[in-house]
This record gives sequence, C-alpha cells and structure tokens, in this order.
Amino acid sequence: MANPMHDPTTAAPEGERAGRREWTALVVLMLPLLLVSMDVSVLYFAVPSISADLDPSGTQQLWIFDIYGFVLAGLLMTMGAIGDRIGRRRLLLIGAAAFGAASLAAAYAQSAELLIAARAMLGIGGATLMPSTMALVRTMFRDATQRAKAIGIWSAVMAGGVALGSVLSGILVEHFWWGSVFLVNLPAMALLLVLAPVLIPESRSAGRGRFDLPSVPLSMAAVLPLVYGLKEIPSEGMRVEYGVWLAVGVLFAVAFVRRQRTVASPLVDPALFRGRGFGPAVALNLVAAFGMMGSALFTTQYLQSVLGKGPLEAALWSLLPSALVGFAAPAATVLVARGAERRHVVAGGFVTAAAGFGLLAAADTDALWTALSGAGVLAAGIVIVMSQLTDLALGAAPAERAGSASSLLETGQEFGGALGMAVLGAVGTAVYRHRIPDGAPDAARETLGGALASARAMPEHAGEALTAAARAAFTDGMHTAALLGTLLLLAAAAAALTTLRCSSTIEAESPTDRTTSDRTYATTDAGR
Repeated sequence: MANPMHDPTTAAPEGERAGRREWTALVVLMLPLLLVSMDVSVLYFAVPSISADLDPSGTQQLWIFDIYGFVLAGLLMTMGAIGDRIGRRRLLLIGAAAFGAASLAAAYAQSAELLIAARAMLGIGGATLMPSTMALVRTMFRDATQRAKAIGIWSAVMAGGVALGSVLSGILVEHFWWGSVFLVNLPAMALLLVLAPVLIPESRSAGRGRFDLPSVPLSMAAVLPLVYGLKEIPSEGMRVEYGVWLAVGVLFAVAFVRRQRTVASPLVDPALFRGRGFGPAVALNLVAAFGMMGSALFTTQYLQSVLGKGPLEAALWSLLPSALVGFAAPAATVLVARGAERRHVVAGGFVTAAAGFGLLAAADTDALWTALSGAGVLAAGIVIVMSQLTDLALGAAPAERAGSASSLLETGQEFGGALGMAVLGAVGTAVYRHRIPDGAPDAARETLGGALASARAMPEHAGEALTAAARAAFTDGMHTAALLGTLLLLAAAAAALTTLRCSSTIEAESPTDRTTSDRTYATTDAGR
C-alpha cells in the first residue's frame, strides 16, 4: 500500500508528521493567500489612473473598490461547504483559474461596468481560495505542533498581504499602466495550477448528504446587508437606510441559523460549535479583526492627512509595522509548544494589541514614530491572537469539516473588520465634529479630507488655522477611539482566560482521539 504521506491524492493520517512535500506545498498555498489579501488594497493608488481612462461615476468608483470585499464575504460559507464536498484541492484549482481569468479581464477592462464585473469575479475566486488554503493546511498538517507552525505562517502572510498590496500598486502604477496591478496575479495562479496537483493532497468529506441550495441565498442575504451597512457607516455616518440594511441582515441571519439547525444537510454544521473551544475561538477572532481594521482606519488617514505624507510614501511607512508581524505568530507558536497555556498566550496577545492602541492614544499631531510603533505593536498582538485562535478552531473541528470551519472563521473576520471600522470610525467622527471650530465650512465639519480641501481654497493664514484645527480634531477622535479599543481588547483578554480553559496547550491528539471525535460528527450526520 502506498504511503499516504507521499500520495498526492490523499491526506496524511491523523497525528502523522508532515514531511518536506507538505512544507513545500504550504509555500505553494501561500501564493493565492497573498494575492487574495493584497487585492483588498491593491487599488489604492490605481484609482486616479482608472478614473482618467474609464471615467467612472462616483457610485461606480465606490463599487470598483467595494464589490470585491462584498462578494468575498458573502460567498465564504458557501465555498467552504462546497470544498468539503467536492474536494478542497479541486475547489482551490477552480478558484485559481477563475481568479486568473478575472484578473486578466480586469486588467483590460474597457469600461467601469466591465471592471466592476471583473472585480466581482475576483471576489468569487477569492471566496474559493481563502477557505481552501486554510482547510488544506488543516488536512496536510495532522500533527498539532506542526499545524500550529503552519497556521502561524498562514496568519503572517495574510496580514502582510494587505499592507503589501497598496505599496505594490503604487510602484506598478508609477512605472506601468493601472492594469498591471491585476496582471501580477497571473504568474502566481499559473504556478499554483501546475504545482498544486503534484504537491497538495486532495481531501473531501464523505457522506455529507445533499447540498442545501436554499441556504446559499439565505447566507448571502444575511452577510451582504450587514457588511454593506457596517462599511458605509464610517464614511457616511449612521443613517436610517443603513439601519434598515443592518436590520434586514439580522433577520436573514436568524433565518439562516434556524435552517442550519433543522435541515438534514446544513451548509454550516451546528455540531462544529460543540467542538472544544471552537465557538469562543470564532467569537474572539471576530474581536481581534475589530481591533485590527478599526485601527487601520485611523493610521492610514493619520499618515496621509495629519502628517501630510503622500500616498506612496504613507504606504511605504506603513510597511514598517508589518515587520513585527512576521515574528509574532511563530514566537507565539514556540511558546505554546514549550508548554505555555494557550489561553495565556491569547490573552497576552490581546494585552499587547491593547498596548498598541495605547500608543495610538498618545500620538499627537506630529508623532510619526509613536503612531508607527503603536500600529506595529497592535498588529503583532492581533496576529498572535489570530494564529492561536485559528489553530484552536481548526484543531477542534474534524478534518471532515475543515472547509466549513475555515469559512466560519473568515466570515467572522469580515464581520469583525467591518464592525471595527463602523464603531471606532463613528466614535472618531463624532469627536472630530465636536472639536472642529463652529465657524468652519460645512465640508470641513464633516471630514478631515473636507477640511483640508476647504483650507486650500482659503487665504493662507485662515487655511493654515483650519488645517491645524482639523488635524487636532481628528487626532482627538483617534485618541478616543483608541481608548475604546484598548478597553475592548483588555475585556477580550479576560474573556480568553475564562473561555479557553479547556484548550490551554498544543497537544497532538492521538489517532484514537480524533477518530472518536470524527465518529461523533458521523453519528450526528447519520441521525439527521
């Protein structure tokens, strides 16, 4: 009988250590993960060129930005469940082909409508790639210690890709045309299509029953209105229409959960939440994403609008905090592998991230290094948290549900990020509007960007005074939001100490233990 560790069509037995092939396969899996995370921010510096060539309306320009994230968030749970059924490697390859084709279409789009459609297709491809990569890490690395190291690498690449995307787009647009920001995806996807069938084992669930099609529109009807409402609130403020979107999303979310609890073959198996530590891990991961994206909303504007850095210069400066990310997750993995309790490491990550918020709260209107230090410390703490919680959640879920478990984590991150931007953004905006002088123009009272634009049209001394007042008001808003973030993350640290008691250290489950766990899920399926 062939050794499963060297058979590219099967995953390793539970508990068996991965070899050179699996670690090489992990490098291959990082290619799509890096590109999917980069595509979140890759348009930051391409927009002026796109506007000059395609002349999109204001609404079209917003959709060019947002459609990728909306489609990605809406389809994660569906694609995770599909991967469990048809095979995670197969879905990865389908997604790579779709992502490459959509990248080509986006690069040569001749109208704003075509570019929006191509970005939507990129979102569909991304929704197949993200849960597939995480699920395949779960199925390739069955030894708990090795899996923790692999997930640490996964988390660092994911976090680094968002920062790298904006810088790469600035460099490419400076030397080539805007379509080049999409063409860089093609070589990586081609390499993935060639190497994945050779290096990555196929894995799929057995006996999952019929695919529940009604759950797909229900999940999208729950996710998309919620994400849309949360993303719009920071820029537009809380309006009745956004409240309606949020209410609609909540109603469909309730309907989706009820269906998953009653249907014979659910899209997301409720039994996942009976896994030890899975539910707390998903919830705390959402809080971590809240802190990460909520802080990014302020640091990006702080670098450009308060310190006056150009877009590319600001993006290059923002790479510095990412340097800490590369060390944070592996260091946390080593600590847990050497016997530190996981709940203590997760709590320490939250406390570290809270300290990062504390530094942001101490930054004045001319404190580049304080702000960068705060962003770096915060990002390092969040990556520690996310890597440990991801490992905990995937370890608690059997390999049969790796795709669904991965998609739940990632959907939670999307919600957490949108919620962080909405809540902290609303707090910062409220403080800004309270602190801006009463006599400022209406546009200046709305946003810092509006204030800077108004100042440029005013006489020199009046413009300088308005600019200084607006930057001080924004910084005050950032301070208040950072203090709120600090309190939230400290509360999350306390929650981690309480809720993660059952999952303290990395302990490789024996094949017998995992077989027993999988049998529990199999019995649940049979009983439906």
